[in-house]
Amino acid sequence: MDVTVSDATRFTMLTPRERDVMTYVAMGKPNKIIAAELGVSQRTVEAHRARIFQKMQVRNAVELVHCMLAS
Repeated sequence: MDVTVSDATRFTMLTPRERDVMTYVAMGKPNKIIAAELGVSQRTVEAHRARIFQKMQVRNAVELVHCMLAS
């Protein structure tokens, strides 16, 4: 049996920091700018971004925005 998880359910799996990063990604901000605005390293932003894409089951920022709009 194939069980699908809704976008809203996937969104609740994100940590508060991942939600922060997701907001910046959805605005089209580059990792370097996100890092500067959140006061973390660029590598940390890259790690958060990768986990966001994995948890939300998307391949890029455009798909992420579609998921955000759908929830």
